[in-house]
Amino acid sequence: MGNAKVFLLIAGLTALFGMVGGAIAGQGGALVALVIAGIMNFIAYFNSSTMVLKAYGAHTLRRDEAPKLYDTVDRLRRNAGLPMPTLAVAPQPQPNAFATGRNAEHAVVCVTQGLLQVLDQDELEGVLAHELGHIRNKDMLLQTVTASISGALVNLAHIGMYTGGRDNSVGPLAMILAPVAAMIMQFAISRTREFGADRAGAQISGKPLALASALAKLQAGANRAPMSISPAVAPIAQVNPLSALGGIGKLFSTHPPTEERIRRLQELARAAQESRQ
Repeated sequence: MGNAKVFLLIAGLTALFGMVGGAIAGQGGALVALVIAGIMNFIAYFNSSTMVLKAYGAHTLRRDEAPKLYDTVDRLRRNAGLPMPTLAVAPQPQPNAFATGRNAEHAVVCVTQGLLQVLDQDELEGVLAHELGHIRNKDMLLQTVTASISGALVNLAHIGMYTGGRDNSVGPLAMILAPVAAMIMQFAISRTREFGADRAGAQISGKPLALASALAKLQAGANRAPMSISPAVAPIAQVNPLSALGGIGKLFSTHPPTEERIRRLQELARAAQESRQ
C-alpha cells in the first residue's frame, strides 16, 4: 500500500474523529477532537509496538529464552531482506501471531503460547513468514494507527450518545455512522494486507501449503475460544481472535475469510509446482 493511500486513510479516520467531536460539542468539540486525534497519531507512531504488546499481555524474548524460534526468524528475515525484528510471546492459549512497530527497523513479531504448542516447524515458518511479509509490506503502523483511532471513535461516539450531543439531526447520525465507517475502513485495509502478507509469506518461506495448514489450525483455535483482548487490536492478529464470539465477533471481524486465504495459497502452490515442471 503506497504512502499516499496510507496518508489518505489516516486523514480520513482523523476527519471522522473530528466530525464526531463536532456532533457532540460543535465547532469547539471538533477542534478538540482533531487535536486529540493528532496527538494519538503521534503517540501511535512512536509507541505502537509498546501499546499493542501491552494490549495482548505480551513480553519480549531474548535469544537464550527461545533459541530455536529466534534462529528460525533470523533465517526467514534474511530471506525477506529485513533486519532482525524483536521477538515477543503472548500468554494466550489461542494460537495466533501478529507484527507491530513503526517500520522494519523497529518491528516486533509476536506469537502466542498456543501457537507454539499446536504448529509443526513448517507451519510455524509459514506463520512467521506471513508476519515478516507484513513488515516488508509496511503494514504494521497503518493498522496500529487505524486501530487506535477506530477504538477511540467508538468510545467518543458512546460519550456523545450518553450526553445527547448537539440538538440537531446531523449529530446523532454522525455519532452512529462514524464508527461504522471506521470499521469499514479497517476491513478494507485488513482484507488487502492479509492477502498480501499471505503471498509474501509463501514467497519468504517457500511453503505456501504449510501456511495454509497453519491458518486452518489458527482458525480452529480461534473458533473454540475468543482471546481476551480489545476489539480495537484484533485486526492485527493473523486470524480473527474474536471468532468464537459469534455474532459480536463477526461484527468486529476485519479479516478476510480464512477459507479464501487457504484457497489462494493452494493456488499459489499449484502455480509454483507447474512452473517447475
